[in-house]
Amino acid sequence: MSEAAARGAGSAATGAESTVTTSVPARLDRLPWSRWHWMIVIGLGTVWILDGLEVTIVGNVAGRLAEDGSGLAITSAQVTGIAAALYVAGACSGALFFGWLTDRYGRKKLFMVTLAVYLAATALTALSFESWWFFLFRFLTGFGIGGEYAAINSAIDELIPSKYRGRVDLIINGSYWLGAIGGALLSIVMLDTDIFPKDLGWRLSFALGVVLGLVVLLVRRHVPESPRWQFIHGRGEDAEELVTSVEREIEEEKGERLPPVDTELTIHQRKSIGFGLIAKTVFGRYPRRAVLGLALFIGQAFLYNAITFGFGAILTTFFDVPTGSTGYYFAVIAAGNFVGPLLLGKLFDTVGRRIMISGTYLLSGILLFGTAWLFDQGSLSATTLTACWSVVLFFASAGASSAYLTVSEIFPMETRAMAIAFFYAIGTAAGGISGPLIFADLTESGQVGDTVLAFQIGAGLMCAAGLVAAFLAVKAEGRSLEDIAAPLSSAAAKAKTAASPQPPTAPTGGTG
Repeated sequence: MSEAAARGAGSAATGAESTVTTSVPARLDRLPWSRWHWMIVIGLGTVWILDGLEVTIVGNVAGRLAEDGSGLAITSAQVTGIAAALYVAGACSGALFFGWLTDRYGRKKLFMVTLAVYLAATALTALSFESWWFFLFRFLTGFGIGGEYAAINSAIDELIPSKYRGRVDLIINGSYWLGAIGGALLSIVMLDTDIFPKDLGWRLSFALGVVLGLVVLLVRRHVPESPRWQFIHGRGEDAEELVTSVEREIEEEKGERLPPVDTELTIHQRKSIGFGLIAKTVFGRYPRRAVLGLALFIGQAFLYNAITFGFGAILTTFFDVPTGSTGYYFAVIAAGNFVGPLLLGKLFDTVGRRIMISGTYLLSGILLFGTAWLFDQGSLSATTLTACWSVVLFFASAGASSAYLTVSEIFPMETRAMAIAFFYAIGTAAGGISGPLIFADLTESGQVGDTVLAFQIGAGLMCAAGLVAAFLAVKAEGRSLEDIAAPLSSAAAKAKTAASPQPPTAPTGGTG
């Protein structure tokens, strides 16, 4: 069938149970990089900047909130422990709730709704007058952010060409740390009592996040729905129309015709996928990939949520750094976090997923063990500890971002948002809720050995995840999503399932 005929076939079927043959995935993957792709990156990536701004501000204002005159009766340990755990609990809940809605109602609707939830909760956090109010809206802020993870990572992988998918996904997830740099530096100004009173500066920090979020909301209106989601969910005409308009726009931009494609996919369209089928697919058809996803998320979640949440507390407890100056140090480690995915991202598409994922996890874990030893020996100052952390997180950040990339590309399209949500929620609940609670107690004790133990736990989990990746990571670089894991609705997948009771294998990557 020609490309034009394929378009016609896609346009002819829009019913929930219709069968449609389409070349949309292949046409999206063969697109050269263009202004349209930059619009997607800006529209979807900027929210991670807000997330980084949000989390970093809270970490850096923890000491100020605990001081008399802040306007809140709350302790530093409650901010870095209870509030941080509630934020992560909200993110886990939001990921599962909005992840299900994302697979059912589409990527675009949900990444607009989740941003609105985030903005409202952040604004109300700024108005906190009691600790319970602060805790409640930290939970709801996380609820909105958790939904963002599922909706946005799904959209990124389904809209970006396979040649660039790895690096773009890593850089967008890594842009969180640009927000962290901004949050760290912003906290320095906002905590300066010569500029703002104690009870006002931290509130204005949250308010500024709301203003920036509104700008992102305006930009995001122009990001389209995923054509891959559209053609599976009975909106074949919309998918064809969108891809055709993008091709026309890119041809005008580049001044040349795009090459034709001859790869087609036959899909049995459906409106929704049940939880039972999703669970059966993820754990029954792809058990090794499920183990991989859990290992990657638990390792990175404990490292980041347990330790970086308390970085400011370490500086003030062990090195007598004033609360108003911790932002300088955090800005430095945040820069290391962003530069890692920026410089290493391309290698995930060229050198390959297995080597880069396992390498970044193992190397960051080993370096963290070394940092723990130096800290235990009393060989570090605030400056040298920050330098060590910057190196550790240069590699850890690329690895952590690859966890989102991995689970968003190794499962069938119909399960993508829920798979991201599930692995994020389980991994983050294991490391992100227990981590801050445990770590807040360890740092508050003022004992060097307690903090060393926290470092070692994070390092051990990163190394364990790296070993799992060395054996189980999927060769996904440069391959279409439909080749890595055939859609459940594809005719080939249905025929294979009917022909054999055994779980079907992926074309070249296996079921692991």
